[in-house]
Amino acid sequence: MSQKNKLFFTKIGIPYSLRWGYLGMILFMIGDGLEQGWLSPYLVERGLSVTQSAQLFAAYGLAVGIAAWVSGVLAQIWGIRRVMWAGFIMFAISSIPFIALGVSNLNYPVMLVTYVLRGVGYPLFAYSFIVWITYRAEQKILARAVGWFWFVFTCGLNVAGPFYSSLAIPIIGHIYVLYTGIFFVLIGAVIALVLTKDEVKQNTKDQSSIKELLSGIFYMFERPRLAVGAIVKIIGTLGQYGFAIFLPSYLIKYGYSTEEWLQIWSAIFVVNILSNLLFGFIGDRIGWRKTIIWFGSVGCALSTIAIYIAPMIIGHHLIGMILISCLFGFFLAGYVPITALIPSMAPAKERGAAMSVHNLGSGLSVFVAPFIVSLFIEPLGTSGVILIFAALYLFSGYLTIFLKTHEELEQNKKKTAIQMNVLDKTP
Repeated sequence: MSQKNKLFFTKIGIPYSLRWGYLGMILFMIGDGLEQGWLSPYLVERGLSVTQSAQLFAAYGLAVGIAAWVSGVLAQIWGIRRVMWAGFIMFAISSIPFIALGVSNLNYPVMLVTYVLRGVGYPLFAYSFIVWITYRAEQKILARAVGWFWFVFTCGLNVAGPFYSSLAIPIIGHIYVLYTGIFFVLIGAVIALVLTKDEVKQNTKDQSSIKELLSGIFYMFERPRLAVGAIVKIIGTLGQYGFAIFLPSYLIKYGYSTEEWLQIWSAIFVVNILSNLLFGFIGDRIGWRKTIIWFGSVGCALSTIAIYIAPMIIGHHLIGMILISCLFGFFLAGYVPITALIPSMAPAKERGAAMSVHNLGSGLSVFVAPFIVSLFIEPLGTSGVILIFAALYLFSGYLTIFLKTHEELEQNKKKTAIQMNVLDKTP
């Protein structure tokens, strides 16, 4: 039976030794993500300004970005289990004062400090697990193994967590829902780290990983196109990390409750998860840049505006709003090829540094979206922020035109050299 199980997991793309890790990951991310869709409007209803809420999420996002950037390197230096345990402990310990002293008493300084610590905790746990996967997955199933990671990650953070909140908040209230998040995180960590018996040996004396970490920053200056790619990566998820801050307050004006907003939010990412697989195939078929430009950039810009206009036209119509909002989840997946495009812009021997640029962009996107909201929500209102997001989506499409793979650049150099050679020989 054990051999059959191994064959089954290998066939679907999950390393058998890490099967419990994937289950633990989805539970951990449910605990981490259950407040993502409703915390901002809840704090605003209790007296916090939208700007303060956005600043809170921006500080959280900055912590997530830095932790995401360093987590893989720390896992290689200190050991994967240690870093994952450290992430869990930091998340759990900071959650108690965040809820009991910060959110319950609407103490903004306490919320700011403790939410930042929570932001450091979850990437240390989640992104270290990616390193574990790369060690254990065979090359022939590595892409699928990483794909499954993003599936459980997104499912927990953006689908199951908010959907659970929509069911639990009317029964036990907002504060106790936050406390149950600690329980989900605890169970997830135990399943991932106790039931998983696999071990990875690391060389604690090897400091090359630190050099690679730092090289990612300097590498962007050496190859500016990679910095442009990181900007596209950041812009691609503006709605994912920004909408939840200000759209719930906007939809309340049209009669949508917090629970209904959470159902809309969950539906967006159910569609997005399924569309991620589709756009992987589309990107390989029509080209990565075309997919990003026409589906990701243009599609997200139009669907962002549609989400804003829809309630003006249909009013309070939950099914209609879900269907219109899911267009954003569909087009958001159009940015999937950027993950393949950025590392392909560097020579094979420099892919590690290029990937660190990609990870930095992924992490910073959690910061940039709420930061934009914090700057513009008061002077420009919801319509202004929506237009800024839509304009940036279109701008990312323009930037994508300049993202060439290393092979394309080398071919262009050869063509130019041949043309120059011909011109030189022309009498």
